[in-house]
Amino acid sequence: MIFHYKFFKAACLAALAAVFFACGEHKPGDGHNHGEAAEAEHHEEAEGSLELTDEQMKAVGIALGAVEQKNLRSVVRASGQLEVPPQNQAELTTLVGGVIRQIMVLEGAAVNKGQTLATLENPDFLKLQQDYVALKNGFAYTEQEAQRQRDLAQGNAGTGKVFQQAEANLRVEKAKIAALEKQLEQLGIRPDEAMAGNFATQIALRAPIGGTVSHITAKIGTFAEPARPLLEIVDNSQIHCDLLVYEKDLHKVKVGQKVNFILTNQGNRQITGAIYGVNSSFEKEAKAVLVHAKIAGAQGSGLIPGMYVSGLIDVGNQSVAALPLDAVVQSEGKNFIFIVDETEAHEAHDEKTEQPATAAAEAKEQEHAADEKEHHGEGTHFRKVEVATGVSELGYVEITPIGELPAGAKVVVKGAFYLLSKVSAPAEHDH
Repeated sequence: MIFHYKFFKAACLAALAAVFFACGEHKPGDGHNHGEAAEAEHHEEAEGSLELTDEQMKAVGIALGAVEQKNLRSVVRASGQLEVPPQNQAELTTLVGGVIRQIMVLEGAAVNKGQTLATLENPDFLKLQQDYVALKNGFAYTEQEAQRQRDLAQGNAGTGKVFQQAEANLRVEKAKIAALEKQLEQLGIRPDEAMAGNFATQIALRAPIGGTVSHITAKIGTFAEPARPLLEIVDNSQIHCDLLVYEKDLHKVKVGQKVNFILTNQGNRQITGAIYGVNSSFEKEAKAVLVHAKIAGAQGSGLIPGMYVSGLIDVGNQSVAALPLDAVVQSEGKNFIFIVDETEAHEAHDEKTEQPATAAAEAKEQEHAADEKEHHGEGTHFRKVEVATGVSELGYVEITPIGELPAGAKVVVKGAFYLLSKVSAPAEHDH
């Protein structure tokens, strides 16, 4: 009996000790577990966001922009190419044949109207000037003879037939002199210089328009035939776009409508313009009509005839929220954009300022922050936002945010794919 009592007493003491030690263990919800839960919750909230310094943004080429309003719905789609009017392109030719002695320009050179581009030599130039001088000197006798016959006719001392012949000779000589003067002027030879004995052995071939020399076919020493092109000049200051509009859309297109172009083979470069003319006949090879559009700021834009373009003709007013194609990225079958998260930046700043620290720790933290700012600059917080996409034209895509975007939100329009790869990568912990 005594043995059983001692055994019962020992068992009770062991149970009380077990309860006492259990109370000393960490309970769910104490400080340690609470910290882990908070960290997990913070990680969950921060998913899809990240921070980059100015140096990092510059290194990967991240550019910021805003959501724009674009007319991507009420439009007529057309394609075509750039052209210049006939009056803005010319070919240099010569009226008479001759040997080319000088070529004073190169292909791609800019020239002004009237500038000498080449010189031509021909022995006939000397003969033409000689004939002019001889005719001009002989004209004095013809004019005097006509005056004598006129005086005799007035005094009834001469015959009318001789007077009429003298008058006829005078008119013929005048016509010949005038014709030779015009020929000399067309060749660029001054008649007064020829009369002074300064005969020109070469003539200058001058630019008929100002522009850029696009092609030279002439060579020094070759014989230039009349009306055969020696070189070509193009003036791109009045370049325009010819678009093919099909019959089903023709009734929507009118003069004055705005057009947005994208240069197909020029990195999707965008230009704008307006329609100034619509043809009244179909093109032979297509059931379409040529529509002519003037390009805004064409002069000095580097546009060249023959460039292929795609155009959207605004035939209504239905603007939608749009972003460049590079701003929208896909992940797990969804579309996303990245915006600058100002709220996250303010919360991070407040969290740092609220943390208690000793004077030494605070000074060390400030020194570390100053060093980071000096080497990396201020950080920018980005947040991933899901959007729905719509019409895509001319390098832009219609977007509809799933939720609400902050007013005036800054959107990553270039480099969004890099941000997506960063937020999608496995988490890395700094020790």
